[in-house]
Amino acid sequence: MKLAILIAAVDRSIGGVMVFGDRGTGKSTAVRALASLLPEMDAVKGCRFHCDPKAPAKGCLDGCDTKKGKLASAKIPVPVVDLPLGATEDRVVGALDLERALTRGEKGFEPGLLAHAHRGFLYIDEVNLLEDHLVDLLLDVAASGENIVEREGLSVRHPARFVLVGSGNPEEGELRPQLLDRFGLSVEVKTPQVLADRVEVLRRRDAYERDPDGFNAKWAARNKETGALIAAARGRLDRVKISDDILETISKLCMAMGADGLRGELTVMRAARAAAALDEAKSVTKAHIKRVAPMALRHRLRRNPLDESGSTTRVERAVGEVLGA
Repeated sequence: MKLAILIAAVDRSIGGVMVFGDRGTGKSTAVRALASLLPEMDAVKGCRFHCDPKAPAKGCLDGCDTKKGKLASAKIPVPVVDLPLGATEDRVVGALDLERALTRGEKGFEPGLLAHAHRGFLYIDEVNLLEDHLVDLLLDVAASGENIVEREGLSVRHPARFVLVGSGNPEEGELRPQLLDRFGLSVEVKTPQVLADRVEVLRRRDAYERDPDGFNAKWAARNKETGALIAAARGRLDRVKISDDILETISKLCMAMGADGLRGELTVMRAARAAAALDEAKSVTKAHIKRVAPMALRHRLRRNPLDESGSTTRVERAVGEVLGA
């Protein structure tokens, strides 16, 4: 799970992460901790949509794209926004001020969660329980990178490009296939079965509850190291090479598993490149493919009624057959 989140942080084009697992395994804690790890980003000072000063969004409602001269910028934390299950549609997409529009002829808009998540991460806990109409909204925005709000003949649009991170317990409901396919990576989190691991979790949780500031100070250096690792990996991502042999191996793997379309292959390629960048490697190797293939392909397999193996096991078996032990 940590590797998948780091990969998504390095290459935003991968399409986010879906985390399935038992209750109480720290899924939400891990995702929310991401905010303290990510390097700060440059944003136009005062812009409600966190426009990039070097490339402000076209049609920004705060007018960043129309201002002349160098835009004033500020360092801000990368947004990691929670989308609660009970959120209303207006809270998610934003609300138009109809009274202001009718009386003054001005478009008043109160940004919603999608605007706050622009250039950051949108986290949905228990995503499999999300209402269908909100799922449809997320599908549209995730596909277009733009949020459109229409009310009473008025229309407002703004950029909404974010990394979608979801978590859920499969026992509480299935996730719609259309939404699941939008996630680049999918991982499983299980309750630890090693005694030492469980004791360490208890020890750290107790230490945090007794002295949160002291606990955060203890791990601040490690968090800073991880943030620097992400920033460095982003910087060298475009220089990581992928040979034709590696591309053929990726395609053979997806063909062996009968994956539909080419989205799985593209995801494996991007995730392997990001993993190589994190390893400070100059090129992608078969070892990188082995690490990322299960998380990139397990949720894209067709159901086989004659094979009762879990999806992760099926991917690992195919990896062994195509890439060797």
